This record gives sequence, C-alpha cells and structure tokens, in this order.
Amino acid sequence: MKPGLELGNTAAITAKVTPDMYAQFEGQIVHRAYSTVSMVYHMEWAARQIILPYLEADEEGIGGGVTAKHVSPTAGGDTITATATVTGLKGRAVITAVEVHNGKQLVGTGEVTQYVLPRSEIEKKLASEQAK
Repeated sequence: MKPGLELGNTAAITAKVTPDMYAQFEGQIVHRAYSTVSMVYHMEWAARQIILPYLEADEEGIGGGVTAKHVSPTAGGDTITATATVTGLKGRAVITAVEVHNGKQLVGTGEVTQYVLPRSEIEKKLASEQAK
C-alpha cells in the first residue's frame, strides 16, 4: 500500500433512494423504503473509497467482514450519506466504522473490514476455490 492511510481517515458517498433500493425479496417489494441490503452495499462502498487512493497497481481490496444495524427507515426519494472512518489497521486489514444518515436522522451503523492483498494472491485463492 501507498503511504498515508491512517486512523481517522474518512470517506463518504451519497445516494438517492430509488425503487431498486427498496426492501424486496425475489422482486416483490416489501416496503417502499431503503433496504438493509442497500445500506450494507453503501457501507461497503464508502469503506472502499478509503482504500482506493492507497492501492498499489498490483493490489486490491477484498471483503473481510461487515456488521450492520439498521435503526431508522428512509423513504424513497430521500438522500443517504454513508461515512466510513478508519478505526483500525492490523496487518493487511483496514477496519472502518460506518454511519449512514438521511439528513434527518441516523439510519444505520456498522463496521466494514477489508484486506488489501496482491491481486495475484486473490486470483490464486479464487482459482483454488473454483477447483474444489
């Protein structure tokens, strides 16, 4: 990794809640509200923004874990902001605390762990899994 990634670094993404982000299963809408699945996606996307500037050409991030707590609903058409903050750097692991807000209230909290590995190592692991 390139130098400069440190505790406290932050990154944020914003998104407008659209029908494809509604709570749904097998194409059936349960609620016309921001889904937990979409919230987790946005948490991971915000956390990824932190590592992108620090990846070397031969490196990539890979997910290592997500925890999430969805605490408030958000209606379609509202805008959410997911903000990730680096809380831990352990070896190849980058650990971030993430909060999602909708401009009115806290929507969710969680933690995203990513591992920064050589692309070749990731490809080897994937090939090994495919061979099983």
